[in-house]
This record gives sequence, C-alpha cells and structure tokens, in this order.
Amino acid sequence: MALTLYQIDAFAGRPFEGNPAAICPLDEWLPDELMQSIAMENNLSETAFFVESPTSNGNIFHIRWFTPVAEVDLCGHATLASAYVIFNELGCPQEQITFHSKSGELTVKKSGDRLEMDFPAQPPTPCETPEAIQQAFATTPIACLKGEDYIVVFKDEQDVLDAEPDLARLSDLDLRGVTITAKSNRYDFVNRFFAPKYGIDEDPVTGSAFTQLVPYWSGVLGKTELTAKQISKRGGEVVCRLVGDRVKISGQAIKYLTGVIAGAGSESNRS
Repeated sequence: MALTLYQIDAFAGRPFEGNPAAICPLDEWLPDELMQSIAMENNLSETAFFVESPTSNGNIFHIRWFTPVAEVDLCGHATLASAYVIFNELGCPQEQITFHSKSGELTVKKSGDRLEMDFPAQPPTPCETPEAIQQAFATTPIACLKGEDYIVVFKDEQDVLDAEPDLARLSDLDLRGVTITAKSNRYDFVNRFFAPKYGIDEDPVTGSAFTQLVPYWSGVLGKTELTAKQISKRGGEVVCRLVGDRVKISGQAIKYLTGVIAGAGSESNRS
C-alpha cells in the first residue's frame, strides 16, 4: 500500500520559511502505531493525517496530528498545511472546509492569498514561574501564565531573540511546551516555542500557541486584531483576530514536495 505524502511550508510565502509539515491524505485510518511510525520517520515537528467524512460533499474531514514521539490534541501549522493540500492538491472547490478533531470543530477558509483558521481560544491564567523555567533561562521573565503550555513573558523582544534555554529542564515540565514572548516594535508581539518532551526542541511556527497568545496580548494591548512573528531560525508571520471565544489565525503556505511512502503496506500488515 503506497501513500501520497506532501510536505508543506506553513506560515510561509516561499519555500524554506515557516514551519514544514508532512501531510498524508487517507481513504481510511491506519493503525495508530503505523501513523506514529510514519511521523517518526518524517522527523518533522508534525505529521497530519486526514480522512474525508463519509457524509461530506468534499469539505468535511477528520484530522489527527503526530509529533515524532506522540499524538497531540491540536496543531495549527499542520492544519493550515492540510487545508492547503485539500484546496490546492485535491481540488476542493469550496471556499471553506471543516475539520473534526480531538479539540473540536476547526474551520479553514480562503482569505485572499492567505488561509484563515478558526480555533477555540485558550486564555492562559497567571501562575508562579516554575523553578525549571527560572533555571532554564538566563533572563528573568516579567510574567508567567499557564494554559496548554506555559506562556513566559519577557520585557524586551531581544530577550526572546537571544534566549538559549536549557531544554533538559524544560522537558521536565508538566505541560506540552513553553512559549516565550514579548512586545515588538514592528509587530504587536513576537514569540518562540519549545516542546522538548514531545521531541520538538524548537518549533519554527506554532499555530496552536496563538490560541493562548492572542487572548493574552489582546488584553494587554487592548485590541482584537494582532500581527505577530515567531522569531525562530526559519521564522513565520501570523495575522490573528480574537472573535469572542474563538481565535482566527491567518497565514500563507507553499508546497515543498510531493512524494510516496512505499513501505507503509508491509508495516500495516504486521500491526
């Protein structure tokens, strides 16, 4: 059984920027162990698998996301990349598609030259800065919040850019990962994201992190429309809107490659 594989750079207007995701369209679900093996072999921060709903007219899909070491409940950039594949490679004629996921219903629609994702907002709550975070960073943060991840706020954009965290200490934390963030002169805010316990030392652009960052910065800055940049080595620009209890996250995407997974059948037969 051969599987088509796409590698898409999400939150990028040209190749070699943004966050690469591997995307596997399926006719039916593979065994969990096989999907995890494929994600491990791809060795990208996320591999997404989706299956069209049997009651769909081509615009409703079920989606799952895997890091190299585990399945996760939500991933923004791989959702954006999956929508790109559905619209541009599979020929979906609709302007909007819906994904059913472990985090509920997610929609993606065309918006000019961008794709806009509609995700549930996940407002973080203030917390004491864990000792592991204090020890992992050379600079003392001005605030720490807790949600799906720890949100660590620094005084200056340069603090975020210069950070070289002790990843071993971050891997001991109880949450998925750590987002560090600060106000920006060019953007409303900047951020970086680390999830070593999930096999991701630093994620280039983390769409799901903005479900937490946008409610926080919206409250701090007193605005609901925000521009941001994840200032990883590859980097990626994100346009966000807070609409009630939802976050609209927009970005571009571009295809890097189309390939075929030739060895999936033999592995599936052993499962």
